[in-house]
Amino acid sequence: MDTLALYIHWPFCLAKCPYCDFNSHVRDRIPQARFRAALRAELAWEAARLGRRRLTSIFFGGGTPSLMEPETVALLLEDAARLFEPSPDIEITLEANPTSVEAGRLAAFRQAGVNRASLGVQSLDPEALRLLGRQHSAAQAIAALEAARAIFPRLSFDLIYARPGQSEAAWRAELRAALALAADHLSLYQLTIEPGTAFEALHRRGDIVLPEDDDAAALYEATADEAARFGLAPYEVSNYAKPGAESRHNLTYWRYADYAGIGPGAHGRVTVDGALRATRRHRAPEPWAERVERDGHGSTAETTVTAEEKAREMLLMGLRLTEGIDTARFAARTGVAIMDAMEADVLEQAIDAGYLTHTDTHLTATSEGRLRLDALLGALVR
Repeated sequence: MDTLALYIHWPFCLAKCPYCDFNSHVRDRIPQARFRAALRAELAWEAARLGRRRLTSIFFGGGTPSLMEPETVALLLEDAARLFEPSPDIEITLEANPTSVEAGRLAAFRQAGVNRASLGVQSLDPEALRLLGRQHSAAQAIAALEAARAIFPRLSFDLIYARPGQSEAAWRAELRAALALAADHLSLYQLTIEPGTAFEALHRRGDIVLPEDDDAAALYEATADEAARFGLAPYEVSNYAKPGAESRHNLTYWRYADYAGIGPGAHGRVTVDGALRATRRHRAPEPWAERVERDGHGSTAETTVTAEEKAREMLLMGLRLTEGIDTARFAARTGVAIMDAMEADVLEQAIDAGYLTHTDTHLTATSEGRLRLDALLGALVR
């Protein structure tokens, strides 16, 4: 039976963070019942054409999924279990912010069936939280981590680094404090200036100055040291985990397996009638809901992924992983030999420089290569 991961997007947030370019929206009042019905309808539509596949993971992302009513989560999980064949060890993740409102719902989400929480802590530094526009305090973050650790079998949290004025000593201290509370899985994101965000205007005026590349790299390298103290190893460029605590859902993306995406702005890669299809839903919440109510789904585009596109996407995703890319699986999934998907001279230079290793079975970026991955991929991938 073919496997499938399921992503469910909840687009609403309490406030728009100034650094965020995700598909998130603020509403005075969230139309819970309407969006619950629309998500259930789109899930049923997707399942009808995909067939009864083995469901390995479900991920509620956003936006802020912890603003969903727990009843919505419970009903969607019941639907998914009926429409697909859940793995006995299915991973069900829900993203939450550490505000008191959301933390108060954690036990209800666990009762609904969620077995892994991902908390958007972002920082334990009060000044940094203010800069990042977060709606929680450091004390709330600590309380939420402690509560979630007691409720969920598995726990992850996010931190943002390379913030203005951030020192390596302060970053190490912040990491230690967070990992001491919840040492299972850490997702780490470098602060970047994204087009269309509030931070873009501030950065353009010089009101926000990010660390130099070398300083940001030193913060990144310090992360591995601190994570290792708590038994976490890097398994992807931005993710650290104890053995067995890796995000199975995100591994689906990085290993380039099938995943369905429902909800406003959700993307998917699903095999339909033997062809890999790239799917995309309407980004804006209300027009998406209108489309679902009219057509049963909110799709705006669906195209067949060519062999060349599959090869490019699988390289871009797979080289993020510490395990690298299985070259035989690459050929089977894409129809392209991995050597034919890369610039041969760039590959040779990257291997000579110690950024990549290539064996009979795997192509892998080294730790030095992963540190330079964006530039490396830009030159390497055809």
